[in-house]
Amino acid sequence: MNNSQTEYRPHTRQEKLEAISRVMDVLDTLRVKCPWDAKQTNESLRPNTVEEVYELCDALIREDNAEIRKELGDVLLHVLFYAKIGEENGVFDIATVAHSLADKLIYRHPHVYGDVQADNSETVIRNWEDLKQKEKGGNRSILSGVPAALPALIKAYRIQEKASNAGFDWEHPDQVWEKVREEIAEFEAAAKSGNHSDMEQEMGDVFFSLVNAARLYDITPENALEKTNRKFISRFEYLESHAKANGKSLRDMKLAEMDRLWDEAKAHEGDDSAN
Repeated sequence: MNNSQTEYRPHTRQEKLEAISRVMDVLDTLRVKCPWDAKQTNESLRPNTVEEVYELCDALIREDNAEIRKELGDVLLHVLFYAKIGEENGVFDIATVAHSLADKLIYRHPHVYGDVQADNSETVIRNWEDLKQKEKGGNRSILSGVPAALPALIKAYRIQEKASNAGFDWEHPDQVWEKVREEIAEFEAAAKSGNHSDMEQEMGDVFFSLVNAARLYDITPENALEKTNRKFISRFEYLESHAKANGKSLRDMKLAEMDRLWDEAKAHEGDDSAN
């Protein structure tokens, strides 16, 4: 974890507004005088926006405050850039965006701005989903709010989360393990048959049930898997470095030797958990 950052002091509301205004002024200038900025459109910016959001997520996982601050600035730039394009097209501007957001937050928090009672976060989430449905006229599926373009792992989590908010869920978290075991057994049966299409379908069901288990135990599967990815990379690079130091490639090493080095890598990071 890297908490290095420039010296920070809390800013007043006026200073914060002035800072945002400064970025908007810079963007106005760049939009006119910089050839690259001047030619950008919603479509041309979109891939960069996706990349910036992933870079922010990476910094958040690493808890690197200096990088979080930097990546938040990049994401903020994209928000302001899209608002600037909207203003140029005569459809909205940053004030429209901000007022719309404030109105939505007030409407969806009746326990704060109205007389609705909500004593826990679960009630808040249910109220939020109910209000979203009312905004849509109540005619769309609860699951229609899950973006189709989400990565599959995050999408599965959001689908299950929304279904749970509608009352479609296990009564107790430990009940999910019977479903997980059932899906694994079905995959094993498909694997024995050798039908690749069935295997793919059943493996998808295994993943979906495991995502459900993660949700029930208040674990975000995307974060959990990414931490495991990073752990594996760290340990694998440890193997590579030791092989290289001994003039070998991994292909030259016996499995027993790689297992020993793998255990060394685990001990190095203070991780005694089993894989």
